[in-house]
Amino acid sequence: MPRVQHMLNPFQKLIESQVGAIQENVAKAMQELEVAEVESSVGGGVVKCRMTGLGQLTELKIDPSVVNADDVELLEDLVAAAVRDCAARAAALKREKIMGATPLGAMGVELPDMF
Repeated sequence: MPRVQHMLNPFQKLIESQVGAIQENVAKAMQELEVAEVESSVGGGVVKCRMTGLGQLTELKIDPSVVNADDVELLEDLVAAAVRDCAARAAALKREKIMGATPLGAMGVELPDMF
């Protein structure tokens, strides 16, 4: 019986050769994001927030001058705004690092947030 040879897609070898490098690049980007930090400040600096590039909250500072038992809602709003802004900055940094680790990022192709 004759042997049937499977034809490979001409790009398959290229893709397969790059998969390992892409995995390494993404792993390196994730390690960088673990130690990278983003910061946000709201209310003229009375509430400050810091997160890792992976979105883990590492610090929340509140100026004592903004703490008022009669207006807890203001403090809650300031904290929420600082955390939201900081999380958005962390997500943008993460997207930038991950996209930079893939060939699609170099081509300007946007990937959904999957990390």
